[in-house]
Amino acid sequence: MQRHIPNVFTLLNLFLGCIAIVFALQTETISIFVDNDLSTHYNIPEKLSIASYFIFAAAVVDFLDGFVARLLGATSEMGKQLDSLSDVVSFGVAPSVILYQLLRISFIKEENGLETSILWLLPAFVVACAGAYRLARFNIDSSQSYGFKGVPIPAAGLLIASFPLILHYVNSIVDVSEWLTNKWVLYAVIVLVSGLMVSTLPLMALKFKDFTFKNNIPKVVLLVIAIAAAILLHWLAVPVVFIAYIILSLLYKHK
Repeated sequence: MQRHIPNVFTLLNLFLGCIAIVFALQTETISIFVDNDLSTHYNIPEKLSIASYFIFAAAVVDFLDGFVARLLGATSEMGKQLDSLSDVVSFGVAPSVILYQLLRISFIKEENGLETSILWLLPAFVVACAGAYRLARFNIDSSQSYGFKGVPIPAAGLLIASFPLILHYVNSIVDVSEWLTNKWVLYAVIVLVSGLMVSTLPLMALKFKDFTFKNNIPKVVLLVIAIAAAILLHWLAVPVVFIAYIILSLLYKHK
């Protein structure tokens, strides 16, 4: 019985990812209005943010299943495969649906946007495909214990999941909403994130070989950046930490 406990956490990850997809799909009503100076405004559907919360919850559970498996000595090949199947839903398909909806919003802002062909929205699911490829490659590569080849799918999924939360809750000098609901920016995100996942860039795994500062400098720096960004930038911290993670990994790739 004990050996199945980590699998329960893994399936909970999958369950939360499914709920995220349900909420992300329930965004048919997008309010658009024009104020006195003829500026167009719109409301991001709240359920898109709820979907993001479930993806972040899935990430917490995803961390716990590995922790519990190591704690109980219950790691298994089945658990590894089940984890990948869950991750492709929670951090691949669910974020892709969010991107799909954000692309819809970006086109709705335009004249005759409601007549946009679905073909313009389908690139959102390239992220899910790239994530599935990344997981399959990871499963057959035994050299990625303390380092990754390409961006892990949870990192990519959380980056995308942060977008609705940034749109809802972040007020900054720069109008972030215009960037995150710009179709060309979104297409660039799709290409960049998908490319990073299928790439073989050497990126650090957030695991400690030991507890010496010298051997964990990039992880400590990343932790400091994450804490400072969370305090100062709130949900904008997610893309900041994502970028910092890649830069630090490349700077310290031989550490």
